[in-house]
Amino acid sequence: MSPILSQYSLNINTMITATILLSGLFFSSTSLANSDKASVKKTANVYETYGVHNSLGCNKKNHFCLSPRSRNAPSNPILPLEWISDWVMFRVKKDYKDNPPPYTNPPSTLKPEDYTISYGTSFYDANYLPLHGDGVGAMMVHYDKYCLPIFPIANNLYTCSFISLGNKTYFLTYRHDRPAHMPACCLFSPNHHPQRPDFVKHLNYDFLRSKQLNHSVLAYSREQLTLHGQVLFGFAFNKATSPDAFNTPGYQHPHSFFFSGDFNTAKAPIVSQNYTSFRTEKPNPEQTWERVSRMCPATPKPCQLFNYSTISEKNNNKFKPIPVGSGWDKIKSENN
Repeated sequence: MSPILSQYSLNINTMITATILLSGLFFSSTSLANSDKASVKKTANVYETYGVHNSLGCNKKNHFCLSPRSRNAPSNPILPLEWISDWVMFRVKKDYKDNPPPYTNPPSTLKPEDYTISYGTSFYDANYLPLHGDGVGAMMVHYDKYCLPIFPIANNLYTCSFISLGNKTYFLTYRHDRPAHMPACCLFSPNHHPQRPDFVKHLNYDFLRSKQLNHSVLAYSREQLTLHGQVLFGFAFNKATSPDAFNTPGYQHPHSFFFSGDFNTAKAPIVSQNYTSFRTEKPNPEQTWERVSRMCPATPKPCQLFNYSTISEKNNNKFKPIPVGSGWDKIKSENN
């Protein structure tokens, strides 16, 4: 999984004209794009992502979800083909309107009581070929003891992983802290591939956010107003190049991934994952991708995370629907 919105001091006109969880799967004609769109919409749990994770909604009218660049804009940073990184996640509850992301680690513009802290690790291999043969690439985003707060779930104090194998993305939870009503594995989406190394071509260069942090980052973002509020998807890279333990020439390291969370239920208006040890290291499949074969049935049931239900004592312990709050499942690419 999913980074987009103007309530966070962005220029909404720039963003809407021009945000995950990253695509590159484009079609060469409008008819092909529309055909893909039609076929995708017949499947449940497929979400528009501006071209970042699939091509749904990308067409000739919106330049196949490619964001235009001015002559003065910097060249797009590129992710390595293989990488691993730990990160610190800040769930920002207060003062985010006057102090929008990207943030330092910890956020210097916020007070400690304005946010909560949790941790996780991301793993990436752009060239992985899944056994199911549908698509290319693999990514695992692992949330330790606090799951991704973009769904209308009040208690996110459990460990979870999103694992993308080609075009399919799975949602995993773990026995030691799994909520009683959640499965070990469900299919988050049948059409949601890992972001491509050049995914920022789908995001707008964010001049205002790039001025933050003493001009030390290059920020890219998308914003959109949905029926459930404004949705922000943003990514920042360090402006300066630097080496890591596995890559001595140096490159522009990712700084942070920031996005809108679920406002009402998860109490996460803004979330930022700040990378702490980004390195060009090949992930171990046994520790990452192979969790799917160990934990998932051959045909896992679709997840219901955006349409989440909890057991309600007032409803005879039956599942009671809770309305969606984040709007991530309501995004529409421009000019459709």
